[in-house]
Amino acid sequence: MSDLSSEEAEEEAEAYLGEYDGERNSEGERHGRGKAELPNGDTYEGEYEHSLRNGQGTYRFKNGAFYVGEYLQNKKHGHGTFYYPDGSKYEGSWVDDQRHGYGEYTYANGDSYAGEWFNDNRHGQGTYIYKDTGSKYVGGWVNGIQEGEAELIHLNHRYRGKFLNGIPVGRGKYIFDIGCEQHGEYIQPEEEDKGEEEEEEELSLLAAPKWKATEITKLIHWMPNVEKTPSPSEGPPAAADETVEETAADEKDKMRTSAVTDESAESRDDELSVHKASSEVFSPMKDTEEEDEGIKEEDNEGEEYPGTDSLEDKEDESKEAE
Repeated sequence: MSDLSSEEAEEEAEAYLGEYDGERNSEGERHGRGKAELPNGDTYEGEYEHSLRNGQGTYRFKNGAFYVGEYLQNKKHGHGTFYYPDGSKYEGSWVDDQRHGYGEYTYANGDSYAGEWFNDNRHGQGTYIYKDTGSKYVGGWVNGIQEGEAELIHLNHRYRGKFLNGIPVGRGKYIFDIGCEQHGEYIQPEEEDKGEEEEEEELSLLAAPKWKATEITKLIHWMPNVEKTPSPSEGPPAAADETVEETAADEKDKMRTSAVTDESAESRDDELSVHKASSEVFSPMKDTEEEDEGIKEEDNEGEEYPGTDSLEDKEDESKEAE
């Protein structure tokens, strides 16, 4: 009777495991590499130990999902990649059929998470990227919910502070790319007193906290003090200052020379003086430039610029010459 019971048990176990084609050990157990088709329509191809999936293998579900990775006693354990029917994918560490350790999850909507896992949940430190907005959450997680110190990064600014139940709480600051920081805190708005039944129903529907800014500060960017090395053609920096001084001195000497030349011009021949005066008075441009030419400033020596003799003086000189 006992022999028949053991045979029946083996037949039931084989029926539970489905059809198998592969290696076996001396005891007839699935052992080594093999391929099995389970009664529910799933298939497995990979390594076995004592009739259990153990080692590297590929398990395909009839709904289209499949897993490629390591097994330990029929459970996903170690490193592996799971492809879900909706198009999402997880690649990382597994423990007892659960996502556990470090792993990267790409969701069906394009979002992604890379970080720590615990018992199939995001737990620890990780980075979640929102595909639609490009925003990024970098910080703590507790049982799949954003919690702890973190930084929420947007396209042109970021928030750095503490999160609880997926929302920012307490003190923090916004950092803007334009070069300033806004410090403040998130405050839970006060609610009116309600009955006990209403409070119990709305425990999970708390109002979102409001941001209260306290101050705005400027970002301080450190810049190294690097002196410009002059090229051989430019010479040392001091030479530039000397050149400016020399240029100013040359201009001043030119002005003085012009003044001396004007004085010597007054002692020239009378006919030359008359001709010069006449050409200045009846020049076609004289009428339009009379105001500018007649009101010229004196230089540092108090001498007039050339060509500023009045018309009356020039006529008197011409009469005396006649």
